[in-house]
This record gives sequence, C-alpha cells and structure tokens, in this order.
Amino acid sequence: MKKLIEKSKYLVLIAVVSSLTASAIAFLWGLLKTLTVIVNLVVSYGKDPLAAINLIELMDIFLIATVLYIFAIGMYELFIDNISLPEWLIIRNLHDLKVKLSSVIVLVMGIIFLEHLVEWKDPQGTLFFGIAVAIVSASLIAFGYFGGKD
Repeated sequence: MKKLIEKSKYLVLIAVVSSLTASAIAFLWGLLKTLTVIVNLVVSYGKDPLAAINLIELMDIFLIATVLYIFAIGMYELFIDNISLPEWLIIRNLHDLKVKLSSVIVLVMGIIFLEHLVEWKDPQGTLFFGIAVAIVSASLIAFGYFGGKD
C-alpha cells in the first residue's frame, strides 16, 4: 500500500500537463489577439475607440495564461521535483502557491475593473463592481500577508 501511495503523487502530472497545455494555448491565443489588435490599430490609424479596451483585454489574456503556468510549475514543484526557477517563483509549500496565484488574480481583477471603467456604461454598477474588486483584493492580500504566519 505504501508503494502505491508513493507512486500516486504522479497523478498530479494530470493537473500539470493540463495546466501547461491550457497555458500554452492561452499564450497562443494572446499572440493571435495581439496580431489582430495591431492590424486593427494600423488599419484604423489608431482612431478605433475600442482599441484601448482591446489592449487591456490582451493583458488579461496573458495574465490568465501566466496563472495557469504558475499553477502548473507550482504543482510540479510541490509534488514531483524541484525546478530551476527564479527565486521569486520558487514554491516551497501550498501556501506559497496560493499566495502567488492570489497576486496574479488581484492583477486580473484590476484589469477587468479597468475594462469596466473604460467602457463606463453604468456608473453605479461600476462603483459597486469596484468596491467588490477592492474587497476581494484586500482579502487576498491579507490572506497572503497573514495566512502564512505561524
């Protein structure tokens, strides 16, 4: 039974491979969207009012791809083996992984809020959305700061 449980750690490779695949596809999607935005900017001579929103959406796509990548390498590091990574990306425990993911999630929420702000269709809805983003962001930041203290 012990051998089976020791070998079962390789089940995590399903999450790692799936996340890496999704990350690669998201990065490729971001690349294609970038090319589309550039062509649109050139064709419209930069006068397209939606160009700013399209550029903001690019950041969102690449941040989501980054979250998937960080999750994949974090799971690999936690369960399978160490990887040669920059110091800021080394994940020693599950809390480190959660904090790194939380940081990127805060960035994604900030970008999504910025998209709402640029579109500015419903001021009251934008205000409530901003408050919700601020509360969730503050919670995630507090979790990262206080959650790992013993």
